[in-house]
Amino acid sequence: DLDQIQEDLKPENKQRLLSLPEDEDLPGLGQHYCVECSRYYVDERSLGEHNRGREHKRRVRDLKAPAYTQKEAEAAVGLVTDNGRTLSTSAAGPLSLLSLKQKNDAAAAAKVASADRTMDTE
Repeated sequence: DLDQIQEDLKPENKQRLLSLPEDEDLPGLGQHYCVECSRYYVDERSLGEHNRGREHKRRVRDLKAPAYTQKEAEAAVGLVTDNGRTLSTSAAGPLSLLSLKQKNDAAAAAKVASADRTMDTE
């Protein structure tokens, strides 16, 4: 969410969002938009009140921090060691979290099947 809004805050995207044509399906015909919060308001007064509010100020503060990259996310879950080498790799590169989950699920299923077979032989 925040990474998409940071993309919207770039000058060329922000200008495009602030100068949208009128849309009768949006509050205030889509003319009163807060880019930081990604919300439409009914009129300029409502937008001004929102801009002075706690929720808007918190969002602006959060947007000042850079968004996490995929590399940082993988490091957070332990896919990368401190020296930068990847712990588990495939021919295409680091394993995704989905492929690791699938691998773990397959191992768990094999363990259950093995336990069932030993119970049948007893």
